[in-house]
Amino acid sequence: MFVEPSHKRENQYPRTGWIEVICGSMFSGKTEELIRRLNRAKIARQKIQIFKPALDKRYHDENIVSHNDNSIRSTPVISAFEITGLAENCEVVGLDEAQFFDEGIVEACTSLADSGKRVIVAGLDMDFLGKPFGCMPQLMAIAEYVTKVHAICMVCGEVASHSYRLSPSNERVLLGETDLYEARCRRCFNLGDNA
Repeated sequence: MFVEPSHKRENQYPRTGWIEVICGSMFSGKTEELIRRLNRAKIARQKIQIFKPALDKRYHDENIVSHNDNSIRSTPVISAFEITGLAENCEVVGLDEAQFFDEGIVEACTSLADSGKRVIVAGLDMDFLGKPFGCMPQLMAIAEYVTKVHAICMVCGEVASHSYRLSPSNERVLLGETDLYEARCRRCFNLGDNA
């Protein structure tokens, strides 16, 4: 009986895709890690496409920019629905600030991974109240790989996993950086203004 060489058999199957989620509090290095992974894909000559929510213009209208001022070009989108069409001809898809995308982001990431793409998603896992943020819990559940990064507590210096809001605003989405937020450990976050 004839058996095809394994390298020919592999070509019968489409490339396997997957989802990677990078999560954590503000100032924990999520975007920095996303940029690092995307730059490595570029070095490997993989075709990449990067997206961010159009509402996030804190540092730049188009680029994804980390708190360390590293940046990479991205395409701002209003709806997660736009992503699957725009990412059609690439191998690696990067998404920053995933918590700000609409509910369609889970379906978009699943569709991209099912079509053989590597999907790298970065976002806040919790909001300023310490509650799961947007579609991040669903994305973490369906991902093959989840990396939780941590910041340093601005009060005591311990490992921080919470984003403490310095403003009295109760809006769930309030874009800002060190003027409105600081990273805190669980204890200092729970102590609030008394920390």
